[in-house]
Amino acid sequence: MVINGDNMERYIEIERSIVKKFRKPIWNKFIAAIKEYNLIEKNDCIAVCISGGKDSMLMAKCLERLQGYSEIPFTVKYIVLNSGYNEKNLELIKKNCQILNISPQIFEANIFNYVKSQGGSPCYLCARMRRGNLYKFAQSLGCNKIALGHHFDDAIETTFMSMLYSAEIKTMMPKLHSTNFENMQLIRPLYMVREKDIISWQKYNNLEFIGCACPLSEEYQNKNNEKTSKRQEIKELIAKLEADNDKVPINIFMSVHNVNLDTIIGYRRGDKSQVHTFLEDY
Repeated sequence: MVINGDNMERYIEIERSIVKKFRKPIWNKFIAAIKEYNLIEKNDCIAVCISGGKDSMLMAKCLERLQGYSEIPFTVKYIVLNSGYNEKNLELIKKNCQILNISPQIFEANIFNYVKSQGGSPCYLCARMRRGNLYKFAQSLGCNKIALGHHFDDAIETTFMSMLYSAEIKTMMPKLHSTNFENMQLIRPLYMVREKDIISWQKYNNLEFIGCACPLSEEYQNKNNEKTSKRQEIKELIAKLEADNDKVPINIFMSVHNVNLDTIIGYRRGDKSQVHTFLEDY
């Protein structure tokens, strides 16, 4: 994409802010996650999945800059899945891509309407269908990885949610193999970046991104008399704990990197029927 002179100065400033003003909270942590979890390897072709929100847009800019300076050769392709956005949101996505000098390929899969027809909680089914469509389209482009914009706070919220609502300790992995698309992987380059720093970057550059574009989640909450989503409840809980002890978020994050198996009652790998308990080695 070629941007005109009126937008060039703003584009340069937005890109510069990532490695200047926000170098420590964003760029350094982005690079740390890439290295710590070996997210990018030689000759990778990565489909950068842009949802239109602040997280995926920042991720796209970070990967674009890294590609230009990395000693490890890799390519990126920017993709947008139009899963049923209204015209206003779709136009905002296109506008922001132009501002950020990103040229995505937009493809359609009307997921929202299908999920609505199924009833029940829409989020799980929607997420699965979106991911499947992203994998499929990325693979058709010759990519071997898709990159999603989940961040540090998404990771620790997922850990808490699984404990409180699913009775298991389950994390959001920084990378994983696809079970349905051969030789495809998913990576999360913003895994160590705090959401509050992404918001600060957005505000500093006076950028407006779409929020939750799903027309179903609010409708579902109203129907079931839910004031907020479970994830929002967990987000607020962690914020309260952090107000008393600012180490709480990083302690949650590090706890799943530092599991003491000698004190675990039971665990499993893969199939839920394959459960092991501490009594096996007692």
